[in-house]
Amino acid sequence: MSIKTKIVIIEDNEELCEIFVEVINNTEHLEVVSSYNNCEDALKYLKTDLPDIVLMDIDLPGINGIEGTKRLKKLSSKVKVIIITVFENSKTVFDALCAGAIGYLTKNVTSHKLINAIDETISGGAPMSMNIAKMVVQSFQKSPNSILTSRETEVLTMLSKGNSYKSVAIHLEVSPNTIKYHVKNIYDKLQVHNREDAIKKASDNKYI
Repeated sequence: MSIKTKIVIIEDNEELCEIFVEVINNTEHLEVVSSYNNCEDALKYLKTDLPDIVLMDIDLPGINGIEGTKRLKKLSSKVKVIIITVFENSKTVFDALCAGAIGYLTKNVTSHKLINAIDETISGGAPMSMNIAKMVVQSFQKSPNSILTSRETEVLTMLSKGNSYKSVAIHLEVSPNTIKYHVKNIYDKLQVHNREDAIKKASDNKYI
């Protein structure tokens, strides 16, 4: 008797969760050991379930899927998380991947593609739907005509990830005043007056 790959599903849509459970348990090599409608319970029983793979929704009550993924990875670095959600925008995708998710699928995924994605994950791959994959590739294709210098780009990228001026300064081994100087230049070049607008404009123009 072969050892089955253990799956945990975290999905608050009960009907969809039941469909996933049925599809997965109909295979010979996969087994859903538990399913939850929130991250809190899944985290609580993680050491009991010991899943190999977690299918994670993003829009959950309480702890959302992105924060839940971060916490899962802290508790067990070996567990692999595949995000399954209705969201298909670049910020959500990257927040999920930065949190430690290995793959990202949309909820309209077919049964066949779902099993293929899990098998791909088992084999060390990173499953993504075609649209998500294109989005990831496009995000790395930054504009070659950026008006920001490489250091300004580095500073704004770090700020966009929630870093403070002080932490950026420490990372870049410069003074906080130097970071403020770079930020002033960034605002002037982008013709904005705050961090949020600077990040949005730079992101829209693929400067970061």
